Amino acid sequence: MLCQLLLCATATAQIRSGELWPDDNGQHINAHGGGILKYGDTYYWFGEHKSDHTSDALVGVTCYSSKDLVNWHNCGTALSVSDERGSDIERGCILERPKVIYNPVTKRFCMWFHLELKGRGYNAARYGVAVARRPEGPYQFLYSQRANPGTWPVEFLTERAVAAPLKADTKAVLDTLDAAHFRESWTPAWLKAVGEGLFVKRDFGTGQMSRDMTLYVDDDGRAYHIFSSEENLTLHIAELTNDYLHHTGRYTRVAPAGHNEAPAIFKHEGTYWMITSGCTGWAPNEARMFSAPSIWGPWTQHPNPCRGPKQELTFGGQSTYILTLDAPLTTVKSRYIFMADIWRPRHPSDARYIWLPIEFEDGKPVVRWRDTWDVK
Repeated sequence: MLCQLLLCATATAQIRSGELWPDDNGQHINAHGGGILKYGDTYYWFGEHKSDHTSDALVGVTCYSSKDLVNWHNCGTALSVSDERGSDIERGCILERPKVIYNPVTKRFCMWFHLELKGRGYNAARYGVAVARRPEGPYQFLYSQRANPGTWPVEFLTERAVAAPLKADTKAVLDTLDAAHFRESWTPAWLKAVGEGLFVKRDFGTGQMSRDMTLYVDDDGRAYHIFSSEENLTLHIAELTNDYLHHTGRYTRVAPAGHNEAPAIFKHEGTYWMITSGCTGWAPNEARMFSAPSIWGPWTQHPNPCRGPKQELTFGGQSTYILTLDAPLTTVKSRYIFMADIWRPRHPSDARYIWLPIEFEDGKPVVRWRDTWDVK
């Protein structure tokens, strides 16, 4: 049955970051590490269902719907974990940062997420893919794997064709990168080797690691999977096939050895902007920001875009998604909403949300703290 949107006629139109955010049943919204899809005149919020005492996936991916981005109806579980022993998405796996995009050609809703196999901690470092005929699901799990096995990033190649040969100077450097020679991590030599492709070479055959992630659909309909790879040291941007269900094999590296995760991306007046975080587990840290004239780079790092209390800790949260609106919000004259999570690992289901408008100062994005703000 189609998800029915229920809204209270007198409901508020204000965002209150960091507070409990009740759905139409009065329950705190349980959609963490999530993202937003707009389909028709309705917004769909997908996120991790968190339990009270564990961050392992015991339910799956939840979906909420809204007309105004403030009042949300619980549509239930969009993708359920499996009770089949040995399934990639077996109950108790780690399933994080789900994002959904719509493919107008296949008329399918495509969900990607970071997946860790049950009982293996964070060693699997895979992405998972599921598909549905309706935005709220149910989604059918298709497969999981590591990213782009047997292919090199485009900047390593003589041309951007997947089968192009390696550049001679790149091949010469890769030939010197033997993991046995870099047993001590975090030394200058080790970081230099990571930047040059130490882990890319190590994982070439099995596929590149894929952890914190988002999806992005460009103006031309091309879609991209953006994720933390190489032991969370380097971001990858990988092009998707026309059906949005696989990688094409073309990918690029962003901020090699820079130790970034939690990517969130948007495009403003022809420039691509990406906000990320450092890697400090569940603890917050200072946001990073990058820009590029093309999705393929070159990417340039900028100072922290956050302004206000705890700006050095991203207001106590971590980026997950940037929602681009069809028209500017009239109250703040912004088309972009920065979304972040305030993690509470001792009580995961009580994790809170930060939603703030992105403004521009001197041509660069700024995320300014607001206790409350109106969505109109």
